[in-house]
Order: sequence, then C-alpha cells, then structure tokens
Amino acid sequence: MTDLSQLRSEIDRIDTQLFELFSQRVDVARRIGDYKRERGLAVFDPTRERQKVADAGGRVPPELSTYAQVLMELLMEAARSQEVDPAAPADADFEPIERAVEQTPAVFPSTAQVACQGVEGAYSQIAADRFFRHPSISYLDSFEGVFRAVEQGLCQYGVLPIENSTAGSVNKVYDLMMEHDFHVTRTSRVRIDHNLLAKPGTRLEDVRDIYSPEQAINQSQAFLSTLPNARVHVVENTAMAAKRVSESYRADVAALSSRSCASLYNLDVLAECVQDRDNNYTRFACISKDLQIFPGADRASLMVVLNHEPGSLYKMLAKFYALDLNLLKLESRPIPEREFEFMFYFEVAAHVASPEFKTLMTTIGQHCQEYRYLGSYTEVL
Repeated sequence: MTDLSQLRSEIDRIDTQLFELFSQRVDVARRIGDYKRERGLAVFDPTRERQKVADAGGRVPPELSTYAQVLMELLMEAARSQEVDPAAPADADFEPIERAVEQTPAVFPSTAQVACQGVEGAYSQIAADRFFRHPSISYLDSFEGVFRAVEQGLCQYGVLPIENSTAGSVNKVYDLMMEHDFHVTRTSRVRIDHNLLAKPGTRLEDVRDIYSPEQAINQSQAFLSTLPNARVHVVENTAMAAKRVSESYRADVAALSSRSCASLYNLDVLAECVQDRDNNYTRFACISKDLQIFPGADRASLMVVLNHEPGSLYKMLAKFYALDLNLLKLESRPIPEREFEFMFYFEVAAHVASPEFKTLMTTIGQHCQEYRYLGSYTEVL
C-alpha cells in the first residue's frame, strides 16, 4: 500500500513540474510582449483571453471547472505583468501621473486657502491644522460645499472626513465623490474625544435635548442610553452643535462635542470622553482640484465601476494580489440612477515610483467598465 510519504513525494514532483512550466510560460509571455511592442500591437487581447478561460474549464472534470478557470485567470494576470515593460514610455493613462510628479512642488505648502465643513472648533479644522501650519479656513455648511469650493477654484484645498475607526465610512462623502472632480493630496487621522457640553450651571440631570452629528451619536450610544429623558438631534458637526447650544436661550440643552469647543463657546463639560471606545479616530482627506503628487507618496486611491458579471471583483482583487500590492481599503456605494451597479473605492499601498504601481495603472482598464484615479499621497501621522 502507498504510504503518506510516497504520496507527498508525488505531489512535490508534480509541483516542481508545475513551477518549471510556469516559469517557461512567463518567459514566453515576456517574449510576446517584446513582439507586440516592436510592432505596435495592443497587449490586451480580450477575445483570446475569454477563449483561454473557457477552454480551461473544459479540460478538467466538471467539479474542477471553476477552479481551472480561476487558475487560468491568475496565469494570464502574471503574463500581462510581464508583457508590460515598466521601463517603457508612459501610455496615455500614466502620462498625467508622471507629469504631476514632475510639476508638484517638493514641499507640501505650509499655508493655503482651505475649505472645511462646519464652524470654528470642528474636527475638520483640527485636521486642517494637521495638514497646514497656517491655514486660512473658509467654513461651509455642507460636505458638498467643500467639494464645490475646491472644484470651482474658490479654495486651493478642502478637508473632509472619510471614515471613523468605530462608526465606519462617512457615506455622504463617498456618495459625493461620484459627483465632483477632485484629487487626494494627503490623509491624516485625528483622535476623537466626545464630551457632553452645556451652558454654565446646567446639571446633567437637567439635559432634555442633545445635539451632535450622526457619527458622534453612533459613537456614544452607551453613554446616551444612560440619559433616557434626553432627545437626540442630528446636526452637521460637533462644533456646530456646540455653537447652537451656546446661542440657545435654554439651559436644558447640550452638545456632544470636542473639549476645545468648551472653551471656544464658553461651555461646561458635564461628562468627558463619552465615546464607546477610547481608540476612536476619524480619518480625513485633503483634496485639491488639480492632481498634485508630493514626494514620498506611497498610497493611491481609485474609483472603479466593474463589469456586472460573476467574478469581476475577484479579477480586480487578483490583480492587486498578483502585483503584491496591499489593499488598505475597499468601499462600495450604489451608483444613482443605475440599478444594482456599484462604485468601488480602492485604497492601495503603492509607491508612485514603483514599477508595480505603473503596471497597475497601465492595465487596470482591462478589468473594469471605467475608473478614476484619485491621486497618490502620504498619510500624515
């Protein structure tokens, strides 16, 4: 009877042959790439690739058909990575990126006209102070106002919250991303400490109405449950909540807001650090109208519409895997007026000067209906 060691030896022998053949296949793919470039032919041949995938499914028993097709997809992804020459001149998709790298100043500006949603004391203002040493801030009523101010050239940059470590993505911002023209130039994380603020002399048991944005309310559910007699009202952001309380004639209203807003709006802290978790951070993006890529950019963001067919998301993820690129974030949002279609937001760890990033950007169009490159940047700590 065959023992386990013999079976493992047989597997090892087959694996050796597989990898030898894999290396040979990649070498041939490289030569095909040379042939196509010499003759000005397109690297991507979708008709042949579909035929190869279908053929792979028919070469194995039915129960292995899907696995064989997935394997063929991976083999062809590896082949495409070799057919694209990283040292070759940039194609139309990569030229704007190279141009932005060359034309962007070597140092991020210390001062600029910056659009933020809210009023003085908002966490967006704290993030703006993180990005710029001396920002001149224009406060707007809505996230859409920030996008428009940047898009129309009224402000050089805009600061927007994109996700929270406990409450998740800021869906309003992601939905607006589909409607506006912008690029990401920086990201940063700001620690969030929610406090219950009220007018001097107000007691905790007196509070009947609490104002705060939806994110802060979601992040402070445990504390709010201890105040059953208080009604919670949603406002645009924490600083606007504090300002509203300070301007109210009532003494039974309070705001979930930052400690800095207490001194800014002459309010008392009735309860401090009321968020459900201590490790509460909100991530902010600094956006600009034009593509700017500052030195050291090691992250990239993309918006992608995938083909509405089985395996389309898998093929995109397999591309990141084949290029050994770490996917940092994947978000999906429904596309208005397009039933059951979604925009996918990818954030990937990829240095703008790396050959893997160039390969990604020069081949990504092969796997999707459309895409937008939002920028390459660094995260400020």
